[in-house]
Amino acid sequence: MTSLTPEAYAVIEGRHSDPFRYLGPHVEAGSSVVRVFLPDAEGVAVIDEQGHESDLQRIHDAGLFEGRLRNGSQHYRLRARYGERLVEIEDPYRFPPILSDFDLYLLGEGTHVHLYDKLGAHPTVLDGVEGVGFAVFAPSAKRVSVVGDFNFWDGRRHAMRVRGNGFWEIFVPEAKPGAKYKYEIIGPDGHLLPLKSDPLAFAAELRPQTASIVIDQNAIQRPQPAPPGVNALSAPISIYEVHLGSWRRHPQHGGRWLSYRELAEELPAYAHDMGFTHVEFLPVGEHPFDGSWGYQPTGLFAPTSRFGSPADFAALIDACHRKGLAVILDWVPGHFPDDPHGLARFDGTALYEHENPQQGRHLDWNTLVYNCGRTEVANFLLGSGLFWLDRYSIDGLRVDAVASMLYLDYSRPEGGWIPNRYGGRENLDAINLLRRFNTELFSRFPNATTAAEESTAWPMVSRPVEWGGLGFGYKWNMGWMHDTLEYISKDPIYRKHHHGQILFGLHYAFFENFILPLSHDEVVHGKRSILGRMPGDEWQRFANLRAYYGFMFGHPGKKLLFMGSEFGQESEWRHDHSLDWHLLEQPRHAGIQALVRDLNRLYRTVPALHELDCEDAGFEWLVMHDAARSVFAWLRKGRHTQERCLVVVNFTPQVYRDYRIKVPFSGTWREVLNTDSALYGGTNIGNAGAVRTLDEGTTPEVSLVVPPLAAIFLVPER
Repeated sequence: MTSLTPEAYAVIEGRHSDPFRYLGPHVEAGSSVVRVFLPDAEGVAVIDEQGHESDLQRIHDAGLFEGRLRNGSQHYRLRARYGERLVEIEDPYRFPPILSDFDLYLLGEGTHVHLYDKLGAHPTVLDGVEGVGFAVFAPSAKRVSVVGDFNFWDGRRHAMRVRGNGFWEIFVPEAKPGAKYKYEIIGPDGHLLPLKSDPLAFAAELRPQTASIVIDQNAIQRPQPAPPGVNALSAPISIYEVHLGSWRRHPQHGGRWLSYRELAEELPAYAHDMGFTHVEFLPVGEHPFDGSWGYQPTGLFAPTSRFGSPADFAALIDACHRKGLAVILDWVPGHFPDDPHGLARFDGTALYEHENPQQGRHLDWNTLVYNCGRTEVANFLLGSGLFWLDRYSIDGLRVDAVASMLYLDYSRPEGGWIPNRYGGRENLDAINLLRRFNTELFSRFPNATTAAEESTAWPMVSRPVEWGGLGFGYKWNMGWMHDTLEYISKDPIYRKHHHGQILFGLHYAFFENFILPLSHDEVVHGKRSILGRMPGDEWQRFANLRAYYGFMFGHPGKKLLFMGSEFGQESEWRHDHSLDWHLLEQPRHAGIQALVRDLNRLYRTVPALHELDCEDAGFEWLVMHDAARSVFAWLRKGRHTQERCLVVVNFTPQVYRDYRIKVPFSGTWREVLNTDSALYGGTNIGNAGAVRTLDEGTTPEVSLVVPPLAAIFLVPER
């Protein structure tokens, strides 16, 4: 054995920070030298381009070999001997870098919006050889290796080179799509960390396993685009919110969930038949815990493997688009779990999170908060959001828990948070990230949209960044949801004392571009289902629900219903059970489903109900002070003068006859929907399909029969 340098021992012991400096081809003292580290190999030969073979000298029993390269050629292969077995392989340390200097420049300044094209694992051909390029950000690491199926999970075999400000990379020849892998990292203190999944993995193992999986993104067939204009402020937007794991389960096979492919066969057809314009999926990014519903993701670029492969997920999106449905994904840039295989202390330091727990840990969810002030972290989050639209033709992102991102003191006790540089409670870094995210998204995907789940009075959430807003397309109207659900949960006899809960939402209905959400959050944790909140006997409960849905679809704002609510699910939602589809065997539940289908149809086909959803010019109160009878009436307006819809809602079980309401046009007003129709399980009290305006007075007026616990919609005949 020859005398070895400290660098050689660092390679052998798996602690060299840049083994490319020692391994592979080098010119030393005017000669071409190659060094190879192949643990367990008994002998290694180098084969040059002409096929000449030269044995390398074994310089350490751990598997370190050295020798000269004939003609100085760097295009060579290795032949390793393991007992009687000979294996011909490529030397990963002879290949050039993966990341260009320009990539490193963009990554360093945080403007690489397509960082998912460079970081992560990418099947590629380098120097004429097929393999996989791996790249990961770990600036404080002393050593990073990729380990996986292709190297016996041995961190000594593919130690990576470090580039720029802590980006580690290596090309692994002959690694293939489908290979499982992780990163083995030695932290700044010299300690070996738990194996880490790839932050930019495009697929991962099914929990409880946590390895990342190499995916050839270019082999996935891109979904066709959604119809144009589906997200416009003037478009009808009725969203069906779905948790993929519990929408419908197989009654056989242990009640397992449907796969992406099975969902593609059933879900788009159902949502289309029900008249929805959009489906929204609870987060599909990979996550370790089913009970988080996806809201504690470890894979911001990987569709969960619970339901199939990324190609299967793309097929589901394509099936939705083919049915004319746009697809919105819930996206979670606010926090992440502290599972040891994930982002927590990724390189041995608080890399993705804040070091100080007063900034870096959510007390409500016991999760970690992204450090949006770190350039590379902000770029990572931005890239994640754009990735889903770019690679899977997603039509919009609903951003979860925006309020928790905006406020440094969110759900923190006094003295338990750190003010910003001006002494305030606003999270300036998160605000900048959200503004940049929306700006980049709308500039690159002008037909897409974003929606903020923001529960405070933060101003101009859905107003342009250049106006000082956050730049979202829409904002969930959490105030409307809270006030109206509280109102409808009260016995009708008491509603006259809470009349303002219905009126109040119209005071601010046009401050933002609102979505009216009856979401998954409203049917869990003891809140009961939407039907479960309705007071009274069975008839009144269903009538209340029908009236409430009629009120919602007549109210300004886009619509969102969580799955099961469209047929009156009785029980709270359970993420590990199917919806109670058997309820549709009962006429009252089938009636609710029929009503929602018809409300969606009406909302889509009557321009007055959607064209000016987000403008005060599209709404006019006609009856707002009849608290004694709990009746409300308003006019919805389209862009053209004749596009009008009269909406009347009665939140009591009384029938009101000869109820006079002034209308803008004389003539016949057709009753186009009545939630009290027998078709929906009601008493069939109404206006026999139409009313004519009275001849009395100078202003046209209609005399209506207002059915009990019901909403009616009337439009003028042209």
